Amino acid sequence: MDGIVLDDALVDRLRERSPQFHESAYVFVLAALHYVISALPAPRHISGRELAEGVRDLALERFGPMARTVLEHWGINATDHVGDIVFALVEVGVLIKQDEDGPEDFHHVYDFDEAFEHRW
Repeated sequence: MDGIVLDDALVDRLRERSPQFHESAYVFVLAALHYVISALPAPRHISGRELAEGVRDLALERFGPMARTVLEHWGINATDHVGDIVFALVEVGVLIKQDEDGPEDFHHVYDFDEAFEHRW
């Protein structure tokens, strides 16, 4: 997916820390980060809200009516889970955070029922 590859040792550390998420969930969140940053006029730090919205937008773009099903298959059932994935990636050194960043930035950014309700 998007040429993003996590090495086996890193995947093992992520699985150990957060076994509820499929490896593809981490790759997809990183792809969503790239998606959001590439749409900006200039690269900058993005907020938890911006990334959670990017996950939604990219999932809808890529998976259409199956977006929610795919995300749930990977263990992502709420925007809080996006935050859990981000902070797992921070903990293993893939991402960095600013001092003011916290998991609460991802708390209920949107409701999955509303975000992925049938629009087709």
